This record gives sequence, C-alpha cells and structure tokens, in this order.
Amino acid sequence: MEQKVIDPVLQKALEQFTALDEKITHFSSIIGLTDWDQKVMAPKKGRAIFAKATGTLRTEVFKLMVSGEMGELLETLSKPENVKDLDDYTKAKVREYKAYYQKSKSIPADLFQEYSILTAQANDAWEEARANNDFAQFLPYLEKIVAYKRKFAEIYGYEEHPYDALLDEFEPGLTVKRLDPLFAKLRESSVKLLERIRENGKRTMAEVFQQSYEIEKQKEFNRFILPIIGFDLDAGRLDETVHPFAQTVNTGDVRLTTRYLEKNVRSALFGTIHEAGHGIYEQHINPEFEESILQSGASFGIHESQSRFLENMVGRSKEFWKFFYPKLQEYFPAQLKNVSLDEFYRAVNSVEPSFIRVEADELTYNLHIMLRYEIEKALIAGEIEAKDLPVIWNKKMQDYLGITPSTDTLGVLQDVHWSFGGIGYFPSYSLGNLYAAQILRTIQNDLPDFYNHIENGRFDVIQGWLKENIHQYGKLYTPNELIVKVTGEELNAEYLVEYLEKKYAEVYGF
Repeated sequence: MEQKVIDPVLQKALEQFTALDEKITHFSSIIGLTDWDQKVMAPKKGRAIFAKATGTLRTEVFKLMVSGEMGELLETLSKPENVKDLDDYTKAKVREYKAYYQKSKSIPADLFQEYSILTAQANDAWEEARANNDFAQFLPYLEKIVAYKRKFAEIYGYEEHPYDALLDEFEPGLTVKRLDPLFAKLRESSVKLLERIRENGKRTMAEVFQQSYEIEKQKEFNRFILPIIGFDLDAGRLDETVHPFAQTVNTGDVRLTTRYLEKNVRSALFGTIHEAGHGIYEQHINPEFEESILQSGASFGIHESQSRFLENMVGRSKEFWKFFYPKLQEYFPAQLKNVSLDEFYRAVNSVEPSFIRVEADELTYNLHIMLRYEIEKALIAGEIEAKDLPVIWNKKMQDYLGITPSTDTLGVLQDVHWSFGGIGYFPSYSLGNLYAAQILRTIQNDLPDFYNHIENGRFDVIQGWLKENIHQYGKLYTPNELIVKVTGEELNAEYLVEYLEKKYAEVYGF
C-alpha cells in the first residue's frame, strides 16, 4: 500500500507543534503538583512566596499558549490544504489550542501574571476567612477576582451575555440561553418533588449518621473501597484537605483529597467516591494522549458526570450497599448493628435542605448550584457587587431551600471556587448530573444487568464500559460531540427529572 507523503513544510510544523504541546503539558503537570502541594502539604508560612512562584510558572505557560510561534503553527495547521492531511488526534489538539489562543491572545502577560498570583494568594485568604467566619477578610481578594473576570469576559468576547465567555472556559459551546431552560425545568421539578417528600414522605433514619465515627476507621474504609470501585492506588493517592478535590499530575499520578468529619461519616465517604469518579476518568484516558493537551476530560461538565455518576447513581444505590454494607458494619459495629440494609439505604438517600453544598442530598444539590449560577451571572453582568453577596446568598437559600445560614462559613464562604477564579465552574456540577442521568439510561440499555454487577462487586464491568465509551477519549471530542456519540442525542433534562422522580418515590414510599 502506498504511504501518504506529507508536505515537508507541514511535517516541520507538526513536529514543532508536538514539541510545544509537550512543553506546555509538562509545565502544566508541574503546576498541578504545586497546586496540590499548596492545598495539602505546604506549611502556611511559605505559601505567600509559593503563590508568587506558581503565578510566574502559570504566566510562562500562558505566554507559550499565546506566543507568536503558537499563532503561526495554528495558522499553518488550520489551512484547508493541510487539515485534510491531519489525523483526528492532531485536529483535536489544534481545536483546543486554537480556541484558547483566539480568546486569550489579547490578554497582556503582566495582567495574567497579576491575576495568577492573586488567585494563588486568595486560596489562603479564603481558608482563613472561612475558619474565622469573616467574609470581610476575603472580600478584597474576591472584588479583585471579579474585576479581572469581568475584564477577561470582555476580552474573550460574547454574543449575548458576558457570563457566556466564562461558561465557555469550563463547558465549550454552552451559553446562558442554552442553560437557562435546562435549569428551569430541573428547578421546577426538584422544588415540586421536595414538596411531595415533605408532605407525604415516610421518615428516614438520617440520625444514624449523627453519631461518632472514628476518623481513622473512616480512612481505612475509604482506602478499602477505592480499588474495588476502580481507582488504581498504584497510579494515585488519597489525602485530606479543607475542600475535597482531585488533581492530575499525569495519568499515572492522580491525587484525590477528601474531608473527614467525626459526626458526619457521609461527608468523607461520598466525597471520596465522588473524587474517585474524577480520578478514574483521568487514569483511563488513552495513554497515547499522555503529554498532550488531550490528556484530560472533555469538559468540566463531562468530568462532573463521571464523579456524580459514581457518587450517586452507583454509590447511593441499594445494590452498592448490598455489597459494601456488611463491611461498613464491621468497621462501625456499635453505630450500625441495629440498622438494617433497607434503613441504611433510605438514610443514605435522605432528603433534607442543608447549608453545605458538598454534603447536600442528591435532590437539593441542584438548587445549591442554581443559587450560585444566578449569583455569578449577576456579578459578571455588574448587576450586583461582591460586598452584597452574604445578604443575597442568605435570601436565595431561604427562597430555594427554606433555610438561612447563621454564619458566612455555612453560607457564602463555604466554596473554594471563587478563590481560584472559577467563576463559570458551578453549572458544571448540575450539568454533570444531567449528563450522568442520560449516560445511565444508555449504560442500562447496553448492560441490562447493570445493578446486578454493582450488587456483585463487578465494578470492573461498569468501569470497562465507561472507559470504552467515555474515558479513553480524553479531549478528543467536544462535550456535545461526546454526549451525542455516547447516547445518540444532545443533552436532555428529562432523564434526570425521571431518574429523581423514580428514585425518591421508592425511597420515600409514595
């Protein structure tokens, strides 16, 4: 068979592009490691200087991504006569870098460096403010971050709403116009279902979790379940931090963190399962994508679909606890000896409005996200200011969930996201729920024994399906392309609405 001859100019451009991609990816891996270290291991007194060093490195990566060299290479590789000679892998890399380049090339490097140092420092300020219940301590950082994000939105450009420019960073192609009706449908159905549970639902034994659960035993149990549900501890680790997160250094070094509370065993348990969903996704990406921009998930929403899928649709299922509950009883015999499997399952799925998003039940969780989404939209549009957030936050909590936080630590200071500039990130969580429900429908069609596999501890079958259909592709496809490829249709809120209705009718007996 005759081998295709590639134009020498194109060949040279491909070699330069690959080398630049590798360099950027290597630097990004190191940044990932420093981010993890700052949040998990670094002593407090060294963090301010560390933040500056991280900011400098981020700026160097930024310069590479918007450099003249990158611009010339993207121009060459985007020419119609050259595109036809590129494989899908290279086309996807060009797509990713081109999207970033076109949005960010107009941002001055010194402005980006100031912003990078600010967000690195803001994490410590947020941690202290949260610990001290002192919003005023974090406010100066937040005001500056909001000002930067407004400026970036204008530089990136948008057609209808400035928030669209920031949404696109986390979920390419998503807009307020597309998101609002999805969320409206979910909000309406969630509020109605919550009312039915309050009026007609049979009481659950949620108090079973309001006992003392020794933290060391919680850690042991989490380490016991991780490899069974599919996380490779030889290619990752589990640590403790203020706010749970997953950080990828490379596909062979994926780091999970969780938070342990003695009087709330669910927090670390489901936080760990959630982060494992992220970690398994990263560990399963095609090894050929290593050292390239494609070595990550398709988007934040698709990533959250994998963590929320594992946490809720697998981890909160009755079949999951048919397999794991006897072992949990071995770890905590005094607390669980008189609690049946059915009682425990219903307790795990108790619905009760709560202050903390990461500890919210599966139903009210989306209302937490919508609250943040609405605040962020108004912030970026200039309709509200950062100083107003505690009052606005508390009012929305009362309107949506019927409860008002007594402190800012329980309210506006609970999330880390704004400290690292993640405005536009929060919708990814509910998008993840929407994607996950749609994926669940498809996987059940392909694996009719889906829940039997869970009950028998055959998580390898489920993870094998996820790897083959989602994980392996990394960023090869856009999120919309991927969900259509996997499920045969674009994102549809109906699947999550139906899933929640069916599940909670069973849990609450109506």
